[in-house]
Amino acid sequence: MSLIVQKFGGSSVANAERVFNVARIVTSTYDEGNDVVVVVSAQGDTTDDLIAKGNEINPNASKRERDMLLSAGEQISISLLAMAIEKLGYPVVSLLGWQAGFQTSSAHTSARIKRVVPNRIRKELDKKCIVVVAGFQGISKYDDITTLGRGGSDTSAVAIAAAMHADLCQIYTDVEGVYTADPRKVKNARKLKDISYDEMLELATLGAQVLNNRSVEMAKKYNIELEVLSSLVKAPGTIVKEKSKMEKMLISGVAKDTDVARISVIGVPDEPGFAFKIFSKLSSKNINVDIILQSIGHNGKKDISFTVAKDRAADAEKCVQDYVENVNAKDFIVNTEVAKISIVGAGMESHAGVATKMFEALYDAQINIQMIATSEIKVSVLIDKKDADRAVSAIHEKFFEQ
Repeated sequence: MSLIVQKFGGSSVANAERVFNVARIVTSTYDEGNDVVVVVSAQGDTTDDLIAKGNEINPNASKRERDMLLSAGEQISISLLAMAIEKLGYPVVSLLGWQAGFQTSSAHTSARIKRVVPNRIRKELDKKCIVVVAGFQGISKYDDITTLGRGGSDTSAVAIAAAMHADLCQIYTDVEGVYTADPRKVKNARKLKDISYDEMLELATLGAQVLNNRSVEMAKKYNIELEVLSSLVKAPGTIVKEKSKMEKMLISGVAKDTDVARISVIGVPDEPGFAFKIFSKLSSKNINVDIILQSIGHNGKKDISFTVAKDRAADAEKCVQDYVENVNAKDFIVNTEVAKISIVGAGMESHAGVATKMFEALYDAQINIQMIATSEIKVSVLIDKKDADRAVSAIHEKFFEQ
């Protein structure tokens, strides 16, 4: 007998037909003699709809009340799925995050899981019940409902798998696995049989929307084997694990992220400490900076450009405005019409010329590069947003179709 954790996203339970489809997948796993814990997201666009309803009433509502509202989405989906499993004739119980033992920090709308105490889950499994758990949520030390942020249900599933030493954690989604590029945008994208944690973490962080990056971090930390597969098509998925067998592949994928803003500070004094002042100000506001480019000093001045998440651009702009006035810099520019395109692959470490091949693909497509960042297993470039899909296709063709 194995313990299997299965997670289903919002699109997998979007309507009654799909809820019953998920119920059949879950009960089939149960019929094979496994203990099954199911983690479910809110149905379809429910979370977005709840956000819109909240904004109708009070767009400046406290984060605590937002969490109370948003957590309702998962309560609906777990109860509906439990009803479907019940109708199929199986023992089942649905649990909210706090009932399942999720203890989190008190940072509302972006809480971190501190620990999972799955006593109630174990009791229900001992009764031979299928356990359906609300993803994305937990409870703080103040007994307040908290949510984990976008993609939090993936993290919930991996956290349960880690806490209960599950044999497998399956992440069901609307695609058949992890691809070399978004199969909805790149027609010749290939499904990967397996991929390493490090490569998957880079792809998730760089814009691939298959898995939440926090869930991959947790899976790597606790060595939880993940399988990414489709809830709509019965086919083998992609295994995410410590080591991948893709030695022959130069890169494992091309990712696109349009949730990016570029900020350029013009005419900063070319003296020690001025870069520190701006980035420490951003850090104090919990604004993460990604790509950084600093020009060579000229006439006692230099320019500094960097990227932040688009939803933090307004906060970053306020910090930069104060900075420009305080240090007597010339000006600053905020550009939200940019995209970050990245290639990821463990094969880069042992092969020269990978970046050159990427740059050649962009040159052939006449796409201008604004900024570049590299690491051992990735190369990222910043380009105009309007060129993003064309860039992904050109790079994918260069690496996978030639």
